[in-house]
Amino acid sequence: MTGTQTGGCDLPALSRAGACTEAARGTAQTAIGRGQAYQAAGSAFVVLFWIVGVSLWGLPFFYDFMIQDLGWTRARVTSGNALSRLIVGPIFGFLTGLVIDRFGPRKVMMAGILMAAFALAGLGLVSSLGLFYFFYLFNALGYVCGGPLPNQVLLTRWFDRSRGKAMGFAYLGIGIGGAIVPWMAHALVQHFGWRGALQILGVLIAVVAFPMAVLVKEPIAAPTTPAPVGSSSLHAAFRKPSFYLLTLGSMCSIAAVSGTQQNLKLFLSLDRHFTQRDAAGALSLILAFSIAGRLLMGWLADRFSKKHVMLLTYSLVAAGTALLFLGHSRSILRLSAAIFGIGLGGDYLVVPLMTAEIFGIEILGRLLGVILTAGGIAEAAAPWAVAHLRDVTGNYMSSCLALVGVALLGGVAVLALPGRRRSA
Repeated sequence: MTGTQTGGCDLPALSRAGACTEAARGTAQTAIGRGQAYQAAGSAFVVLFWIVGVSLWGLPFFYDFMIQDLGWTRARVTSGNALSRLIVGPIFGFLTGLVIDRFGPRKVMMAGILMAAFALAGLGLVSSLGLFYFFYLFNALGYVCGGPLPNQVLLTRWFDRSRGKAMGFAYLGIGIGGAIVPWMAHALVQHFGWRGALQILGVLIAVVAFPMAVLVKEPIAAPTTPAPVGSSSLHAAFRKPSFYLLTLGSMCSIAAVSGTQQNLKLFLSLDRHFTQRDAAGALSLILAFSIAGRLLMGWLADRFSKKHVMLLTYSLVAAGTALLFLGHSRSILRLSAAIFGIGLGGDYLVVPLMTAEIFGIEILGRLLGVILTAGGIAEAAAPWAVAHLRDVTGNYMSSCLALVGVALLGGVAVLALPGRRRSA
């Protein structure tokens, strides 16, 4: 008997119609799920563009204006970032990870976007140190709730085999946002002043990023990536040396990246006497190369040992930092921007991938909450320490040596991590 072919289903008898209907429904659900996964990656791209690319990497562009208008020191203008993250990170980092694991990342992300928008608009109004710290607290809350943590968990739940590429694509938003914001901020400052520019950027965060978080879907069940035996327990993870090595490596690399990036505009405009346009170009070049770094490291992480990808990333950060501060010619500046930018691009991307590989994804939100909290402390303290050393010594030489040493220490921690686990 010859069956009838309908929609790819062989129907030799009417009794098989139900089975074919279920198969067709499964195919449709798979297509819908794939579309929702792509939508999640697109939403993460937009949210990271604004929360990290603009709100985090864009604020240092305004530091020299604050110094000139408010009469503050380098240490003071970087202290808002330091104090807010030191307060918010330890209190809310792990708590946010716990909430995300239990209730999902979407609602947390929405709250973070609104807080980041409020912070940027408010920073455009500050005239006192108290208000400066107040709005920076909301900036830090916005980063914790709307930045890498919820987006990493969202994409880890939607993607399995292509997780590295999905992360790389979403993190392009940081690079593109960071590359565009110096020019965007420069143009806004020219027309509206630095205060008006910050207020406009705050409004844009709410108008553009918030609807993307509202529309994103969360998977009903996370992809079933097998975790190593015993790693499903949070306490078991905390007993593993690899957790502390991973946390130390992340802290060191993030400290080197943030210490360099948040002081670079001050270094170029006030120490090297670059014009605002030239300083914006240098900052934009770094973040533009971070786009290539995210794509490259995401591609490498899907094909080679994530441990080796981490080591490459941290080595590039160390080399780029040294060249940025010690190089004198513009050609060296462009080369150092490329090296540092590629390292920066892979820095945040590779940590969640390595965490998922070692410990699985069941407790990923809570583990990343701890790791990113520790990284947030380093990210907060390093720019202030670098600026303080500059105020004390009168130059950035000591700061540069310290940043390079910290990045290399992170590489040593990565070397001690376990290699790729192979299934039996």
